[in-house]
Amino acid sequence: MEILRFLFSFSGRVSRFNYVFRFLIPLAVAHAAVIALVPPLQFNVAFGALVLLSLWPSWAVGAKRCHDRGRSGWFQLIGLIPFIGPLWLTIELVFRRGVEGASS
Repeated sequence: MEILRFLFSFSGRVSRFNYVFRFLIPLAVAHAAVIALVPPLQFNVAFGALVLLSLWPSWAVGAKRCHDRGRSGWFQLIGLIPFIGPLWLTIELVFRRGVEGASS
């Protein structure tokens, strides 16, 4: 049940360690597996399905990581700004330490 809360709930906080090692790395491995194992004619369907299946968990875990940084989950929208937005979001969520506060 905890993994479902981790992946689908927008409330609470997620540490930098959990964000990277429990979410980003497994997601990157899944993407790499699709790239390496799926035949070229089925690649678009398989990769598209993986992206669609990972949207909600990405938003949910990202929102919790934003909460750990002392920001609203809506801060993730900064990633929509061309060039600088994704870089800023990556620095905030992956490289910066969370702020002190009550963990929920």
